Amino acid sequence: MGKRAVLLFAGQGAQTVGMGRDLAEKFDSARELFGRADEQLGFSLTEKMFDGPAAELTRTSICQPALYVHGLACLALLKEQVPDLEIAGVAGLSLGEFTAHAAAGTFDFATGLDLVAKRGSFMEEATSATEGSMAALIGGEEDDVRRLAKDCDIDVANLNAPGQIVVSGTKEGIEKAVAAAEEYGVRIAQELDVAGAYHSRLMMPAQEKLAGVLADLDLNTPTIPVTCNVEGREVSGADEIRSTLEAQVSGSVRWSDCVQHFTDQGEELFIELGPGRVLAGLMRRIDRKKTALSFADVEGLEKTVEALSAGS
Repeated sequence: MGKRAVLLFAGQGAQTVGMGRDLAEKFDSARELFGRADEQLGFSLTEKMFDGPAAELTRTSICQPALYVHGLACLALLKEQVPDLEIAGVAGLSLGEFTAHAAAGTFDFATGLDLVAKRGSFMEEATSATEGSMAALIGGEEDDVRRLAKDCDIDVANLNAPGQIVVSGTKEGIEKAVAAAEEYGVRIAQELDVAGAYHSRLMMPAQEKLAGVLADLDLNTPTIPVTCNVEGREVSGADEIRSTLEAQVSGSVRWSDCVQHFTDQGEELFIELGPGRVLAGLMRRIDRKKTALSFADVEGLEKTVEALSAGS
């Protein structure tokens, strides 16, 4: 297997009550990072992560910084446990793209935490002001799904893997799309239990506010390759990083392309950092010849370290 990997960071929806608790109990570095986050935010993010309730952790303004901090804690521990690991690149699903940039040195931990906290608040405000929803479509071709979205006046939110696409928009438009999906060649259409229409035009107010925050940030050139959600390609210049982070709030997440960029370069090993194993599951649909590991807790970290050691 070798000790070279692309790291993948989880996005909103992966959060789960208890996330990070055992990492903080066992590792000083994780506990210190969580403490820094609590101090900077001015409230106990870790209490919401460790103890919930789930409804509170699921709030956009809470789960986004929670996943960011948790992902970077996992990264710190992976580096500690496998100091000779070569990171070939990073990618993150939606919110995870910000974690990926922090991992690549585009901005430091504190700057990124402030950024994702504001992003989460902006998006929560936008969901409260609109009546939106999302739906997962399984088994359809991209062109057919785009035609369905256009006919129902909604947007394509996520291109997660071949045959797995998510649409987003008004509640009325999503219900119409789910009802008509079979006519467009979609095998399964399921409305999702989400607070709003992420990655759709209904998020434009949040995007505009985030753009103002990004405009004032000094960004570094990433030290390792980072792919952007909206174009599925590597980005490195400060201006293009700002524009792509801004655009993904209302734009499509081309996750399959983000990962494909690295598989096309011959990368064989991918490690997901975050709860849920969603990204590892998508890897099997994108390219099942590649190896995908995943961890979010102490047990998962130990298994990942063992797998890396066995492959060296």
